Amino acid sequence: MTEELANTTGESTATATAAAVENKSNRLVLQGKVVSDKMAKTIVVEVEYLKKHRLYKKAIRRHNRFKAHDENNTSRVGDIVRIEECRPISKEKTWRLVEIVQKGVVL
Repeated sequence: MTEELANTTGESTATATAAAVENKSNRLVLQGKVVSDKMAKTIVVEVEYLKKHRLYKKAIRRHNRFKAHDENNTSRVGDIVRIEECRPISKEKTWRLVEIVQKGVVL
């Protein structure tokens, strides 16, 4: 399969496999909204998801809040961000900021 991919893009097989290994990660990546940035180098991200009720099968809106490490304090409240699992940085902080997907509206 990598040879087919390499042949279609014009790259060598070694380069194609190296690129595939770099992009592969077992870490969970979530996208959510920043709800707090008051701590130093830490943001609180709320991730919203839909879950079906087991009896009535109605979609229920649920959410979880995660503390994520923001090294440069770049994100602000209202931003849509992508966070990734990482080693424990503190007692409750086991996520890190990957990128800011969309800047929030400043009022």
